[in-house]
Amino acid sequence: MEQSVESKLTIYYEEPFWVGVFERIDNGKLSVCKVTFGAEPTDAQVWEFVQANYRRLQFSAPVKVEQKQKADNPKRRQRNAQKQLEKSGVGTKSQQALQKQYEENKLERKQRSREQREAEKRRLFELKQQKRKEKHRGH
Repeated sequence: MEQSVESKLTIYYEEPFWVGVFERIDNGKLSVCKVTFGAEPTDAQVWEFVQANYRRLQFSAPVKVEQKQKADNPKRRQRNAQKQLEKSGVGTKSQQALQKQYEENKLERKQRSREQREAEKRRLFELKQQKRKEKHRGH
């Protein structure tokens, strides 16, 4: 079974911070993670960040994507790399994957907070019931 994994990091300036978007294509499925760097990172800082934190990044749910054929010509690869550097922003598939991850996290947060509110209501109700029983204990 052949496994192909392709990773790409795009760093761009999004007022007022520098942002990095990690794209990972694993067997035709795209996963994305967005990282805020703050001040403009140097190449060495980016490399250290990738080495130290890549395994801990939380990527979005995989989205099916079509992979393009890669050119074997090294000059063409160099031209394409230069075009990628000139182009700013993220691809629409990446933006969609990031938005999907954001929505999923938002739903999880809402669910957790709802459960916490209900648990607190139950706890207060039980406490009130216990106090009522204690008041009527002697009668």
